[in-house]
Amino acid sequence: MQGVCVSSLCVFICTSVLLSSFTSQASTESDTYTECTDGYHWDSQTEHCKDINECETIPDACKGEMKCFNHYGGYLCLPRSASVIPATEPPITPAETFNHCPLGYEPQGDSCVDVDECEREDHDCQPSQQCINTLGAFTCQCPDGYRKVGTECIDIDECRYRYCQHRCVNVPGSFSCQCEPGFQIAGNNRSCVDVNECDMGAPCSQRCYNTYGTFLCRCDQGYELGPDGFACNDIDECSYSNYLCQYQCVNEPGKFSCVCPEGYQLLGTRLCQDINECETGDHKCSETQTCVNVHGSYQCVDTNRCKEPYIKVSENRCVCPVSKPACRDLPFSIVHRYMTITSERSVPSDIFQIQATSVSPGAYNTFRIRSGDDDGDFYIRQINNISAMLVLARAVSGPREYTLDLEMVSVNPLLSYHGSSALRLTVYVGPYSF
Repeated sequence: MQGVCVSSLCVFICTSVLLSSFTSQASTESDTYTECTDGYHWDSQTEHCKDINECETIPDACKGEMKCFNHYGGYLCLPRSASVIPATEPPITPAETFNHCPLGYEPQGDSCVDVDECEREDHDCQPSQQCINTLGAFTCQCPDGYRKVGTECIDIDECRYRYCQHRCVNVPGSFSCQCEPGFQIAGNNRSCVDVNECDMGAPCSQRCYNTYGTFLCRCDQGYELGPDGFACNDIDECSYSNYLCQYQCVNEPGKFSCVCPEGYQLLGTRLCQDINECETGDHKCSETQTCVNVHGSYQCVDTNRCKEPYIKVSENRCVCPVSKPACRDLPFSIVHRYMTITSERSVPSDIFQIQATSVSPGAYNTFRIRSGDDDGDFYIRQINNISAMLVLARAVSGPREYTLDLEMVSVNPLLSYHGSSALRLTVYVGPYSF
């Protein structure tokens, strides 16, 4: 028994020993042999020893994961992944005449010359093997990717030697290299180089960034990456906060914008500013009317607002003559003023200051709301003898209009004078808090 190691597994090959019969020149009697060595049996038809196929005659010749391959005079147990090119039966040649030359040579005249077994096809190389003649013999060479074990050609597992950078796939007689996803095989068929997926149609809907072995999708400002990692979905900025815009937020693809109500214009990107229609000329007041700007709109008031028993003495000022009996209990003069405030203003809030235009020496002045404050939304805070402040006492919502008569009562003991004057203040409350 002779041991041979294949793929780190040792198998035993039963080899036969050829017994040759020699004919003596001194003897004329020949012997006939009918017994064969182990692994062969006598074939009476051909009168030669014939190889026994142990893989068919021996039950379970190979154990475990090993596969049985018949061999001359024995058999091989090899891994199932091994690729073996089976050998053919050796040809049976007729008995040759006595050759006094060494084995592998033949007589030629008085000398012996080498026999080219390969040219004569007098060899036992397998069809897949190449016969190479040598002096007195020949050798059988396996194809590339195989190595010879006994007379068989066994596939070489090149993947054991780590020829490939990523993955190696062994095939009979050769191997191939494969790369991980995101890489492609290089020109040397062994190394792996990164694939730029962004140049190869990566499914990013907006921006693509190549990375080593893969790629990343990114979105433009105003968009966010979807769950699939490829699509970009619009961000509804308006749903995140109520304070992005002073009045109203409008979502748009990839962005948002602020809009203002009628009578206002956008200041910057989010604030709303009242449009002064009286300055821009975008009003419909007649020639006998005065345009008064208010938050979000305008008001047309009569240029002459003096009513009996008052008479107009100057712009916005009316006087009630003492000569008229009806003027006895009325303020001597009324000055018309207009102002506008926003809704929901913080309170208390100073909104208008009253200032006396002339004061007599020794006179004492007091201030009060004569009329127009039926709900108690305002009060007077006197600052000194000649001025007072109108204060908003409660938060009010618009649109709304107040007409307040703010009266200054003057008492002068030295002159025995008691009289008053009024400021008729029209307060317009806008519809919004801006």
